[in-house]
Amino acid sequence: MAAREAEHRAALEAALAAGGAVLVRGGGALDAVDQAVRALEDCPLFNAGRGATFTVAGTIEMDAALMDGTTRRAGAVAGVQRIRNPVTAARVVMERTPHVLLIGQAADAFAEAEGFDLAPAEYFRTEHRWQQLQAALATQRIALDHDLPARMGTVGAVARDRSGRLAAATSTGGMTNKRAGRVGDSPLIGAGTWADATVAVSCTGVGEAFIRCAAAHELSALMRHRGHAVQRAAVEVAEVLVPASGGSGGLIAVDAAGEPGFAFGTPGMYRGVLRDGAAPEIGIYA
Repeated sequence: MAAREAEHRAALEAALAAGGAVLVRGGGALDAVDQAVRALEDCPLFNAGRGATFTVAGTIEMDAALMDGTTRRAGAVAGVQRIRNPVTAARVVMERTPHVLLIGQAADAFAEAEGFDLAPAEYFRTEHRWQQLQAALATQRIALDHDLPARMGTVGAVARDRSGRLAAATSTGGMTNKRAGRVGDSPLIGAGTWADATVAVSCTGVGEAFIRCAAAHELSALMRHRGHAVQRAAVEVAEVLVPASGGSGGLIAVDAAGEPGFAFGTPGMYRGVLRDGAAPEIGIYA
């Protein structure tokens, strides 16, 4: 257990370093969240990219989204099977098309046409994910990562840059043993991913519940209309609104002043924060 936690902490520190390097040299929040999430997609420990979960059909279907809080521009992909870094594909959807969301084989083909490095199914297959599927099939469960023995969930990043701009990005393989074709909250703007001038938010958990309460946008609404601080709004969404909508999970957020917010209604949520001039802070359990 200690060795596994050390691996996850190291991976989180690497992701923080990747995003932080962008910010230190004066780069934008959008670039920072893109790089941080790419680092986690490349790591087989997390449920995104190379470590994505399996559907009931034994396939891997990945979702991702990215949003720029300054312009409210956003891009997303859903149900993709061959894109190594779905979060960057989501960014290209935002920057090179008039659309927000592309899905399935058409999204894979779009990424290939844009010069993306695609991968075969074997690249995404990891033995621990395959065993999770077998266990879920045996008990006829659709399993949220946070409820499995190894809590390695959806990945996301939020950032504020030196110009005060905010951005959010989220990437996931979804729930173990989900129906093929199922899409959760991660690529849905306002549900699992949101950024505006007030706050940037990325969510993880039972996507259907986050969709029902428009969780990520609701956090912003609580801050803008009720005057909640980011941490209070995060707690209300993750610990009240999401359970009331029939699910569980957590979220990360950062406000326009650079104050972070974390909340989750599960036993743990891997998380980290990097502040200018300070050492990274990593958390796992409550």
